[in-house]
Amino acid sequence: MQSKLNKDEWVAMFREIGLTEKTMMKWHRLFESRHPESHADFLAWLGISPDEIASIRANFR
Repeated sequence: MQSKLNKDEWVAMFREIGLTEKTMMKWHRLFESRHPESHADFLAWLGISPDEIASIRANFR
């Protein structure tokens, strides 16, 4: 059993519940604006590289 989700699995779950690219972008923007450090921690937990985390966060500031 896998102990941790990765980015692709998380995105697949978002899509399964009906989130679109637009709503996922809104989710990131809200997470980054309200809880920037927790957003960074969450992205790292998903196994995303530090460079990609920096890019994601910059896009949603």
